[in-house]
Amino acid sequence: MKVLGVNGSPRRGGNTEILIKTVFQEFEKEGIETELIQLGGKVVHGCTACMKCREIQDRRCHIKNDLINEIIAKMVDADGIILGSPVYFADITPEMKALIDVAGYVVRGNGHLLRRKVGAAVIVERRGGALHAFETINNFFLINQMIVPGSSYWNFAFGAKPGDVLTDVEGIQTMKTLGENMAWLINKLR
Repeated sequence: MKVLGVNGSPRRGGNTEILIKTVFQEFEKEGIETELIQLGGKVVHGCTACMKCREIQDRRCHIKNDLINEIIAKMVDADGIILGSPVYFADITPEMKALIDVAGYVVRGNGHLLRRKVGAAVIVERRGGALHAFETINNFFLINQMIVPGSSYWNFAFGAKPGDVLTDVEGIQTMKTLGENMAWLINKLR
């Protein structure tokens, strides 16, 4: 079993990565393999609605989106998916939005490839906007017929400077509970 985490933050080692790795610790306790991909800060393109992914049916985007195509393939192979993003003007990063738009179009147009996989959003906020960003990612999971587990609170934590989320005790506990619930669900589905 495997969970793919995608970090939409341009900051390597920052708060979003810290939260995703906190969730990963719970998977590792259950023997579930994890992989983290850094999306933020990379050049990715949003969907152009060229329709080639649906016409050709090869599970790929046909504009220059090598990283997104790699992530789509890994999503299809994974049992669970975590998409993490800091809040940018009350929403997710543009790179994460491009991933959601392109991957959503490809996987839905190629036979609902993410159907019944487990998905969870992980959000970092400085002051506000987390709920909207959380909903943006969850809407991607839900439209793709995925299963979204809950936690002890919404899956976000507060932090501005790298490492600040570690002082958000409730946020860290929320990530641990999310990891426990997601691992339990993945094990039940297998």
